[in-house]
Amino acid sequence: MCDDHYADDLKEFERRGGDITRRHFGKLTLGAGLAALLPPVANALDVIEGETEVRTADGVADAYFVHPATGRHPAVLMWPDIMGLRPAFRAMGRRLAQSGYAVLVPNPFYRAQKAPIVTDGKGMQDEATRNRLFGLMGSLNADTALTDARAFIHFLDAQPAVNPRRPMGTCGYCMGGPLTMRTAAAFPDRVGAGASFHGAALVTDKPDSPHRLVPAMKAQYLFAIAANDDEREPQAKTALRAAFDQAQLQAEIEVYAGAMHGWCPPDSPVYHEAMAEKAWSRMLALFERALA
Repeated sequence: MCDDHYADDLKEFERRGGDITRRHFGKLTLGAGLAALLPPVANALDVIEGETEVRTADGVADAYFVHPATGRHPAVLMWPDIMGLRPAFRAMGRRLAQSGYAVLVPNPFYRAQKAPIVTDGKGMQDEATRNRLFGLMGSLNADTALTDARAFIHFLDAQPAVNPRRPMGTCGYCMGGPLTMRTAAAFPDRVGAGASFHGAALVTDKPDSPHRLVPAMKAQYLFAIAANDDEREPQAKTALRAAFDQAQLQAEIEVYAGAMHGWCPPDSPVYHEAMAEKAWSRMLALFERALA
């Protein structure tokens, strides 16, 4: 999970010979070198991209919107991790759009400040930054998730590049994982697929735990679980499987061997390219099947 174990995870990753140094990571958070880390998209579509604003019941959210240059396409709402909207997620959104999707990547912390949330390049390895980000994450809840999902879906469906007659997808990283589930449960007739990558707090003992929302969903799902998250919460995958089986919904639930929490974004100090590409390919397969 995205919690106080993070510092220990970084130390363990470095001990194992992780290939992204702190200096390299600092450069990546500022946007340099991201294109080089993400493999090219086969038959990539030309895209149009830009910064935008989305009005919600709580204010105005800054966001990044990218879509193929021509045609109407399935929408995808991409929820960032605790580091928020930044170059890495713009690059990931652009890459997904090149595969044929209209992608919105919002700043989930817009109530507090506009992106970027971290500007000094320190990231989660810095204790002060980590504590501030945990505070921002703690300001979000089930109510803010509903408010934001409603506004973001409304925005997407109003765009000429979006085909609102086709199901939409949602994907999320770390704290974004449960946000995908809240989105899918709140808008079951709109969301046809969801993908959670190293999702945090997917299964809790709270009445509104994300896994308890599965009966309200109609979406097919992908859960890509970090190996060390599974070590700490081995029961989570079992609870997720039981929930989706009971709801008779398709769900691919897999623990990614050797991948540590946060392994998917290319600016992460624990980025694992092989496992990140595997997870990305499974999402594309899900979206191609479920958003047709």
